[in-house]
Amino acid sequence: MRSADGFEYAPERRDHAVSVVSAALAERDAAAFVHVGTDRDPGIRYLRPAPATGRTAIAYLGAEDEWVVQSAADESRGDPAERLASTLADRGLEGPVLTPPRVPHDAALYLEHAGFELASTDALERARTTKTAGERAEIAAAQRAASAGIRRAASVLADATVVDGRLAVAENDGDRSDPEPLTAARLRTAIDDAIVGAGALPAGNTAVDPGSSDGTDPSPLRPGEPIVLEAAPRGPAGYHGGLVRTLVVDSDGGRERRVHVAVTQSFRSARSMLTAGTESVTAVEADLEAEVRSFGFAEGDAIETDVAGVGLEPRERPAEGGDDVGPETVVRIDVAGQVGADTRIRIADVLAVTDEGERPDWLAAPSQSLEPSALLE
Repeated sequence: MRSADGFEYAPERRDHAVSVVSAALAERDAAAFVHVGTDRDPGIRYLRPAPATGRTAIAYLGAEDEWVVQSAADESRGDPAERLASTLADRGLEGPVLTPPRVPHDAALYLEHAGFELASTDALERARTTKTAGERAEIAAAQRAASAGIRRAASVLADATVVDGRLAVAENDGDRSDPEPLTAARLRTAIDDAIVGAGALPAGNTAVDPGSSDGTDPSPLRPGEPIVLEAAPRGPAGYHGGLVRTLVVDSDGGRERRVHVAVTQSFRSARSMLTAGTESVTAVEADLEAEVRSFGFAEGDAIETDVAGVGLEPRERPAEGGDDVGPETVVRIDVAGQVGADTRIRIADVLAVTDEGERPDWLAAPSQSLEPSALLE
C-alpha cells in the first residue's frame, strides 16, 4: 500500500495501525481518520516514519483502505491541513471524521469548513500501546545504547580512587599521579559520550543523582554513598530506551544492601506476575511495592514504583492505572527504596511482554549489582 503522495509506510506498523483505526471507523460509522502535526508529534512519526520537515496532515480512508498525505514540502500550495480537508471533500466522503483529542485547532476548523463533523478517538494511542516486532527491535537497540552509557559510568567508578574522602579519577587514562575530583557532571558526560558512540542520542534524559538537575554540580561524589544513574536515549528511528542503575563505591553494606535486595527481588516478582497474564498498571505497581515491603519495610519507609510504556516517547501508554500491561506491550519498570534522608536505591529496566504464559524479556539489561565492576563482566 502506498499513500496518495507516493510515500510507502513501514508495512508492519502500518498494518497494525490500520487494524486499530479501521475498527474505530467501523464502530463509529466514520468516513476517515485524520491527524495533523509536525515531526515532533510522536503520532505523526508513528504514521509517517520517513524523515519529514514541517507540518504533515494524514488521513486514512476506511472504505477505500487508503492513506492520504499532505506535507509542507510544497509550501506554495498552502497549509497541509487545509489541502487535506479539501481533498477529502472533493472525494465526496460522507460521515464524521475521527481525530485524536489534541488535533490542532486550525486543522479542526479546516475540516469543519469542508463540511465534516469531527469526533474524538484514542485509536492512534491504542495502536501505539502495543509494539510490533520491528518496534521492539528499535527499543532494544536504544536500550543497548543506554546500557553502553551506564556501563561506561560503571567503568569510571570502578577506576575511581578516594582522595580526602571524595572520589577522584585520573585526568588522562593511565595517569593516576594527579587524580581529578569525580563529579556528577563528569559522570553524565561519560554516559552521554558512550550513548553517542553506540549510535543513539542522549536526548537530554541522562541524569546523575546526587547532582544538580542540569548536570553541572561541581561537588565531588563520595565513596559509600549510592549514585543513581539514569539514561533514556533515543535511537535513529526515534524509539527510546529507559535504564536506571544505582552504584556504590566502597559500600559498607547495611541498610543499602537490604534495600537493594528488596528492590531487585521486586523485578522478579513483576516478571512472574506478567508471565501469568495481563495485569493493570496499578496491579503491577502494587505488586512491586508489596514485594519490597515484604523485606521488612514499614509504611513510613518511602517506596516508589512506576510502570509505563516506552517507545517514541520516554513515557507513553500503558501509563495510567487502569491501562493493561499485556501481550506485545513494552514497559519500563522503575522501583526506588529509601536508604537515608537524601539517598535511595533505584533501578529501572525495560520489559517486553510477549504472549500470555511466556516469560517476558528484559531488554539489554546489565547487572543490577551495586558494585560498579559487576556491570563490566
